[in-house]
Amino acid sequence: MGKITYPDSKKHANESLRAASLQFDRHIYLDNAATTRIADEVLQAMGEALKYNYGNASSLHTSGIKAKNALENARSRIADFINAEPSEIFFTSGATESINTAIKQAAHTFKHKGNHIITSTIEHHAVLNACKFLEQNGFEVTYVKADKSGRINPADIESAIKENNETHNQKNDSNNSNTILVSIMHANNEIGTMQPIEEIAQICKKHSVLFHTDAVQTFGKLPVDVKKIGMDFLSASSHKLHGPKGVGLLYISNGIKTENNNRQSGIKLMPLLHGGTQENNFRPGTENIPAIIGFAKAVEIAQENMKNDVQHIIKLRDRLIHSILNKVPDSSLNGHPTQRLPNNAHFSFKFVEGEQILKYLDAHGIEVSTGSACTSKNLEPSHVLKAIGLKAAELHGSVRITLSRYTTEEEIDYCAEMVEEAVKKLRKI
Repeated sequence: MGKITYPDSKKHANESLRAASLQFDRHIYLDNAATTRIADEVLQAMGEALKYNYGNASSLHTSGIKAKNALENARSRIADFINAEPSEIFFTSGATESINTAIKQAAHTFKHKGNHIITSTIEHHAVLNACKFLEQNGFEVTYVKADKSGRINPADIESAIKENNETHNQKNDSNNSNTILVSIMHANNEIGTMQPIEEIAQICKKHSVLFHTDAVQTFGKLPVDVKKIGMDFLSASSHKLHGPKGVGLLYISNGIKTENNNRQSGIKLMPLLHGGTQENNFRPGTENIPAIIGFAKAVEIAQENMKNDVQHIIKLRDRLIHSILNKVPDSSLNGHPTQRLPNNAHFSFKFVEGEQILKYLDAHGIEVSTGSACTSKNLEPSHVLKAIGLKAAELHGSVRITLSRYTTEEEIDYCAEMVEEAVKKLRKI
């Protein structure tokens, strides 16, 4: 048998890259709603933790105590960021776990009060699929519709709340239809529309209904005060604010009340996993100390620079929106014109496929998306865009461009230029 030879993998990869992409020595990353570049300071903090703080936080020796102190310092820093108590912060593997834990376990913990949950038609799939799971297990879910800008009307939430005073205190009534939980995202991950969660939280409080918000897109970008807003649960993820992947948080208010209406020091939800006593017996498994330290560092940077970052990003976002809408015929902005994330610009272009625009931009060194990264490989139109009433031509011609603190004016101008060029050329084909 002759000698088997293998191609130079590095050379082959480079040739493939050149064949698929022109690049022009540029790399402009504008898909920050999907994930963000890790900050240099975060990387340094994590590197030091990996090298010097490798102990198990449950161990009683010096290395274990050092790891435990780092864990609790991170917890306190993040709690302070959203005006929470350290005991209200539980570290998870990310927002998907946090969302599933909040929704499923709140539902099962309070099912003696009712079986009805309210969410919206434009939520992230982590929320929608968790709710679908509960529907398959005896719960009733109401999906409130958004308006054409993607905004939820708080009055529609209140109208959907069910109250059955006759069965309110009957613990074992499986037909109890009381509403026990509302889950509405702080801002939409695709079109960037901000939701009036303060009003929704007050409505929930008025009707003694628990409130959860998916704050993945706002956490670290905008101020969030859980006490002022009055939320019961909040989910967030580190990698959306220049931290590492694989770590997130679930905030659970100490003020959640039991069936006897007594304040508890931390409601005891049934955990998704069973094992050790980590995270106050709520989330077992050895804590990922380096990732949690990185998360806390990302939060620290966000807290120190938020005002300047937001001003910088909004200026660039508005420059991009103005440029594209003025230069590209038959283009439109999706989402609320003003009540939107600082870094989000979501467009629809008639007579062209969004996927083709994405590929054209990628070939010129610009990375954007056509929607949520969790469903980008699905050829079905975005459920969010369908929910706000976009027509077929607009559904398939959508592009999401999301900025970060590292985005520059030069990059924005080049992106706008290439979008104009892409749409013009693709429409001719």
